[in-house]
Amino acid sequence: MNGNEQTATPAVRPLVNHRMLAMLRAVGVGRGRVSCSSEPDLFIDGLSCGDQFAAHALAHQGLVRAGRPGLPGELVPAILTAEGRAVVTAQQQHHAA
Repeated sequence: MNGNEQTATPAVRPLVNHRMLAMLRAVGVGRGRVSCSSEPDLFIDGLSCGDQFAAHALAHQGLVRAGRPGLPGELVPAILTAEGRAVVTAQQQHHAA
């Protein structure tokens, strides 16, 4: 090996539960906002999510992010990342089957 080879790593699916999937679906239809911080809090329909641990996990797993930059603490629209959309799509396809 000369160092130019790429090693394949298995695809790892994010760990999400039913509550997190519901949060992802809400963000996906434009109902979510996040606070601009290193531990972004998630708000759905203007209300703080009761499970901020799950909200932080969604952000740290790269499934949800701020839709635009903001000042520290400012609430901005939340959007799904490509991976977040993939998780929601996979869940919808699973339930349709």
